[in-house]
Amino acid sequence: MWVIGLVAVSLWVPLIAVLVSLSRRLGTGNFVRDYAVSFRPIDLIGVPVGIASQLVLVNLVYLPLREWFPKTFDVDKVEDRARGLFDRADGAWIIVLVLVVVVGAPIVEELVYRGFIHGSLRGRFSDGVALVAAAVWFTLIHFTPVEFPGLFAFAIVLGLCFQGTGRLGMAIAAHMAFNATGLLLVAGS
Repeated sequence: MWVIGLVAVSLWVPLIAVLVSLSRRLGTGNFVRDYAVSFRPIDLIGVPVGIASQLVLVNLVYLPLREWFPKTFDVDKVEDRARGLFDRADGAWIIVLVLVVVVGAPIVEELVYRGFIHGSLRGRFSDGVALVAAAVWFTLIHFTPVEFPGLFAFAIVLGLCFQGTGRLGMAIAAHMAFNATGLLLVAGS
């Protein structure tokens, strides 16, 4: 677990540094404005959106895939990475896992994929192109093909949260709730 925490931080620090640098060089120099980092109480709607995405949307996406390709999209294969992370954590390391998966990853990923990539593409292409391109990038960076259908569907939801509000708050809340729900599902099984 310490390796997972160390790897996460060693990836996040350079990503944030690059975003800060890009904000200074190509943006306004105001990190919060350049990446739409703000939160309003209404953004808490992201919590039920994230939970519903994990419990309903992902299952709806995989329902036909499991029917057509049962061996490829078996529940155990789709949950394998999350289960592996949870099974390696015990005691205090569960806190590290929660901090990485439920807090850190959603914040950093939303800054990169919605705040930077999606936000930048919206200025150059239509909202639809920006939404899909950022979702594809978010999906592929997770490097687990069996998870791609569910991740892509959820990335579309995150992008719609961002586009609909013009800020990252709701997307971050949804992402945190999605990841927390996923961990709870794995822990309970």
